Amino acid sequence: MLYPYKDINVKDGYKPILTWTFLVINVAVFIYSFSLGTEGFGRFVHAYGAVPAELTRGQDWLMAWTSMFIHGGVMHIIGNMLFLYVFADNIEALVGHVRFFIFYFLGGLAAVLLQTIMDWNSTIPMVGASGCISAVLGAYLIMLPRSKVKLMFFFVVRFWVPAVLFLVFWIVQQFMASIGSMANTQETGGGVAYWAHIGGFVFGVLAGIYFRITRKYK
Repeated sequence: MLYPYKDINVKDGYKPILTWTFLVINVAVFIYSFSLGTEGFGRFVHAYGAVPAELTRGQDWLMAWTSMFIHGGVMHIIGNMLFLYVFADNIEALVGHVRFFIFYFLGGLAAVLLQTIMDWNSTIPMVGASGCISAVLGAYLIMLPRSKVKLMFFFVVRFWVPAVLFLVFWIVQQFMASIGSMANTQETGGGVAYWAHIGGFVFGVLAGIYFRITRKYK
């Protein structure tokens, strides 16, 4: 498996308060939901996850927000929090706390919207911070394409690559997976909301362009 675990900070000494806060909240919610046991965990996910079939009927839109802090398993939250830790601090450092707060949640909402549009009849709850983090990756591609990201391959081989190379590889991978998921049914699909990843990423790219054009940096 290939994972990023480090990048070059644009502002040494900057304290990404919101990035750390979101990370802590996500971990705390996961620990709580996991402590409920198998049945309790399932009820928690269905209660606070975003269900496309319900959203298209105008129901439970609050869950579009709560779903951003729920994760379906240990590897799910580890992967998301790793990406959040590596990439979000630099975006927060560039745009400031307030803009980052708004950007983060709008990115998550864009992810939920696209996944709902592409799978509007699904009764499988969407959960995870993936949409928000995908928005961060999209903005990172536009705002910091020349930065470098350190990757680890199967936790042994470690090497630096240009951020633009890794991020383009990542979004192409998500797009190919989303095309493949269209052939799956709810019974055969794996439940990964790939379109949510794309929705968040596209929003992040557009937000990154806006920040660059208007120089809305902190």
